[in-house]
Amino acid sequence: MDFDVTIEIPKGQRNKYEMDHSTGRIRLDRMLFTSTRYPADYGFIEETLGEDGDPLDALVLVDEPTFPGCQIRSRAIGMFRMTDEMGGDDKVLCVPANDPRPGLRLSSVFPENAALEAPRATSSGKALLWWPPE
Repeated sequence: MDFDVTIEIPKGQRNKYEMDHSTGRIRLDRMLFTSTRYPADYGFIEETLGEDGDPLDALVLVDEPTFPGCQIRSRAIGMFRMTDEMGGDDKVLCVPANDPRPGLRLSSVFPENAALEAPRATSSGKALLWWPPE
């Protein structure tokens, strides 16, 4: 199943942007103060609802960063099951739907130790369970 991911934060950024869902505007939320950078384009899946009351978060594995507000037709290849002080805060791991590698799965793009970098980049102090689909 393919779906659109709206990008808030391009790959390689230390600036954390957030979409104001009531106005559609993107605002600078903060800058990450460590050397950590986002390992993939980061955004959300419209018309979904996560446990935190916001649309589901998504990371899209792209070779080159896009830009805030860009929509990428995507497909899921895994999920980081995460929790924070507010409860569940899952991150859907995606590739562009037109990626020419149809058999692409989480284990083929992320060795297990590299898979830990994405949640570390998105937020610190969150518990992680890694869910790759079969």
